[in-house]
Amino acid sequence: MSRRILGFSFSKLVIVSAVVSFSVFAATPFVQTVRATDDLYRQLDLMAHVFERVRANYVEEVTDSKLIEAAISGMLADLDPHSGYLPPKSFDQMKEQTSGEFGGLGIEVTMEKGVVKVVAPIEDTPADRAGLQSNDLIIQIDGEDIQGLNLNEAVNKMRGKVGEKISLKIFRESEKKAFSVTIVRDKIKIRSVRWDLKDNGIGYVRVTTFNEQVSELLPTAIKELKEKNNGKELNGLVLDMRNNPGGLLNQAIYLSDAFLTQGEIVSTKGRISNQNQVTHAKKGDIINGKPMVVLINGGSASASEIVAGALQDHKRAIVMGTKSFGKGSVQTVINLPEGAGMRLTTALYYTPSGRSIQATGIEPDINVPLVRLAENNPDEDGYRPSEASLRGHIEVDKNGNKIDAPKKKSKKKGKDKAKAEEKGDKPFDYQLDRALGVVQALNLWQQTHKK
Repeated sequence: MSRRILGFSFSKLVIVSAVVSFSVFAATPFVQTVRATDDLYRQLDLMAHVFERVRANYVEEVTDSKLIEAAISGMLADLDPHSGYLPPKSFDQMKEQTSGEFGGLGIEVTMEKGVVKVVAPIEDTPADRAGLQSNDLIIQIDGEDIQGLNLNEAVNKMRGKVGEKISLKIFRESEKKAFSVTIVRDKIKIRSVRWDLKDNGIGYVRVTTFNEQVSELLPTAIKELKEKNNGKELNGLVLDMRNNPGGLLNQAIYLSDAFLTQGEIVSTKGRISNQNQVTHAKKGDIINGKPMVVLINGGSASASEIVAGALQDHKRAIVMGTKSFGKGSVQTVINLPEGAGMRLTTALYYTPSGRSIQATGIEPDINVPLVRLAENNPDEDGYRPSEASLRGHIEVDKNGNKIDAPKKKSKKKGKDKAKAEEKGDKPFDYQLDRALGVVQALNLWQQTHKK
C-alpha cells in the first residue's frame, strides 16, 4: 500500500485549514467529508504501521497472508457474534452444511464472551447423543482453552476425520458446573423434516434445521400423513421446531407460507435500502386451515423464530413450549476472491406485527416447561418433589398403618427401564403430549362450530 494513498499530504492540510478558518461556527458538508476521509487515512496508516512492525519484529516469522486473514477475522468478529471471515476451507464446509450433509459433531454454535455457546445440538447427531444442550458453553477443546480463538477457528478445531474422538469441556450455567465429554466425530447427514401420524388423525412434523430439504420434504410429509389417515384430511398438526438452530431464510419463508393464505410473513430492515424487504404469503394453506400448534424452546433460533412469530402474529397457530433463543439478525454470505467468503450481519428481521426478537426471543402463547415423569428420569428439569421423595418420610401400608422398617426398593423398575431403553423406547414427551391435546381440543371445537 503506497504512502500516497495512506499518507496525509501538506497541500491537503492547507486546504482543510483554509476552509475551517472561513467557516468557524458551522462545518460545511465538504469539510466534514474531508475530515472523515483524512481520519480514515490516518487509521489505515496506523494499520499498515502495525503490519510492518509485526512482520519485522514478531518472535517467529509470519506470512503476509496469515496476518491479513487475522486482521480481516478480527475486524468482522468484533462487530457481532454472527459476522465472520470464512477461509476457503470453512466456506466450502458452510456450503456443505446448507445442502444437508457435512462432517463434524452436529451442533450450531455462536461466540459469546470469548467462549463458544451452543445454540442447539442437531437431532440424532454425536453432540445430541452426548447430551449437549442449548446454552452450554464450550470452554476447552482437547484440553486447549477457547479463549483467544475466533468462532471459525474454534469450529475448525471441532471438525475432523470421521471416527476421531474429541474432548470438550462444557460449562452448564443451569447447573453451575463444568464437566468434560468425549464425542466421536461422524458424518452428519441431516434429514431436516421428519413426520408421523399421531392418534385422532393429528399430524406431527418435526423440522430440525432449515436447509434446502425443507421445501422438498414438507409436501411429501403432508401427502404421506394424509395417506396414513386413510386418505382423509388431517384433523390438525403439531409443528415441532424445538432445538432448531435456524438456517436458510428462504426456507423459513416457505414453511410459513405453507400455512398462511395472506399477509406479511417477515420484514427485514438494515442500514442500506436494499436490505429493507417485506415478504408476503401467497394463497393456499397446505392443511386447509386445520388447527395447529408450534412447539419451540430455548434452542429454537433464527429461521425457526421467523416461522413461530409469523404463525403466532396471524393467529394461525398456538405457540407452546418455552421462550426461544432470540437471534433476530440476518446474515448475508458474500463471496470473496480466492474461494473465501464472509458472513456479514446486514439487517434485523421483524415479525408481521413489527416485533424485533433480537435478544428477546418469541414468548409462547402457552408456556410448557420440559417435564418428564420422575420414574423415567428423576434428574430432569421439571421434577417436583413429593412427600415420598423426602428423606426420613413416614411410610404406611395400604391400610394406613405405619411401617417401621422401610422396605428395600425393588430393582425391577430399573431392569424394566433398561429393557425399554434396549428396545429404543423414548422418554415421555410432556410438551408434545400437551400440544397434541390442544390440537385435538381445537379440532373438536372447530367441528362443533361449523356453520
